[in-house]
Amino acid sequence: MSPPNHPPAHRSSSELSDLLCSVAKHDEEAFAEVYRQCSRRVYGLVRKVVVDAELSADTTQEVFLTLWQGGTARYDPHKGTALSWILTIAHRKAVDKVRSEQAHRLRDLRWDMKNQDTDYDHVSETVIAHDESAAVNACLKNLSAVQREAIHLAFYTGLTYNDVAEHLGIPAATAKTRIRDGLKRLSICLKAS
Repeated sequence: MSPPNHPPAHRSSSELSDLLCSVAKHDEEAFAEVYRQCSRRVYGLVRKVVVDAELSADTTQEVFLTLWQGGTARYDPHKGTALSWILTIAHRKAVDKVRSEQAHRLRDLRWDMKNQDTDYDHVSETVIAHDESAAVNACLKNLSAVQREAIHLAFYTGLTYNDVAEHLGIPAATAKTRIRDGLKRLSICLKAS
């Protein structure tokens, strides 16, 4: 929404007050007249607080939406002029918009900092992973055939102890022992290399 281009109307404060009372009764013509008379002033005030043109236009719409949706029922002509009351609402909405935008930016900044990927050397990572894989494969050759098969089934195919036992046709306790003993030997071998 672009800033309203209506010429400012020179109406009396009591006329605007009467219009607000009609808006409270959902009189569309009264609402249109309130908008015509006040939209430039509301937008100007909001723009001074919010600065951003698009957010200022959105906030101006929120002000008039508040008026239309029953906000005018809270207006008391004995506490001030209708225009000052509308501008007070506009100022509050503008301040709320600025606070909301700041909170949103801060939330985004915190999330970005928390979830920022740390740079690392992909080549080094690949070399290290390859060296570790070569060391594990070399140490696997030092295991007995039954230990190597049990570890392969458990860690490379993702089978549980019971699944390994069933696959090999051995008791679960035997499968656990083969895997546990094989892991101990692997650990010793990897520490030595």
